[in-house]
Amino acid sequence: MSAIRVGLDVGGTKIDALALASDGEILARTRIPTGWGDHAVVAAVHDAVAALADAGGFPVSDVASVGIGIPGLIDADAGRVLHAVNLGVTELDLADAVRVRLPVPVSVENDVKAAALGAGSLRGDAHSMAYLNLGTGVAAGIVIDGALWRGARGTAGEVGHLSVDPRGRVCGCGQRGCIETFCGGGAVSKAWGRGGELPLRDIFDLAEDGDAFALELREGIAFGAASAVRSLVLGADIETVVIGGGVTALGERLLDDIVRRLRQESAESPFIGSLRLDERIELLPIGSPAAALGAALVGAARLPAELV
Repeated sequence: MSAIRVGLDVGGTKIDALALASDGEILARTRIPTGWGDHAVVAAVHDAVAALADAGGFPVSDVASVGIGIPGLIDADAGRVLHAVNLGVTELDLADAVRVRLPVPVSVENDVKAAALGAGSLRGDAHSMAYLNLGTGVAAGIVIDGALWRGARGTAGEVGHLSVDPRGRVCGCGQRGCIETFCGGGAVSKAWGRGGELPLRDIFDLAEDGDAFALELREGIAFGAASAVRSLVLGADIETVVIGGGVTALGERLLDDIVRRLRQESAESPFIGSLRLDERIELLPIGSPAAALGAALVGAARLPAELV
């Protein structure tokens, strides 16, 4: 066994690690806790590679490349992470730091963009798609003909900060009524203000029981997600929008709400109706390896031609 591609999806609490063979077979997958701060994040990356090798029964020396998907602003060319606040990282040359102990090609990409590549690979169709992440925040990665489309300055897909209600709640970015204020898990939980272990699930449950504020927030989630889908299709003529992230743990209830909202908007506008937005969306299955797989693909892209 050789030329193994490792993909790491580094989140605020855990790293989802995946080992990929040259033929695309997933050889192993494991999870370990994430560290806090520069040194701890680098150490956790090395620990994740070692844990993955143990799980897959191969030596670390068989690892040919490492791809890392991580939140924050990413300088992909330099392998640098900026402002990954949930990890305690302000500025970290992550690729260089990892290569000190693991001298293989190391690539770093924004976690949502990496997940977009992985989702496209899993679907077997990355011709024209977007991965819409409804998590603590809201953002999308756009894939055209199998390659990430970043735009002129790397902000393509940042639909979470499109304002759709100038009188809406203040967003963390300083604007009012951003899409993220409607369907971002952090913003919705803050607006709910009632605590609870799973506030979004509580909102959906209480909305079904007739709670007026829960109904308002649930409708807002559907409105925000539908607005994100509409923006992606209108902005880049994306054929398919795959929706993932923590909010999708709500499952079919969420999907049904988004479809209903899209159909309502289609009925009010022949132009929007002609786009058939409700037919262009799907949920990423819970537990999907898309993010770690995408990271592995990002890392493999820097391998020499003879190892690809």
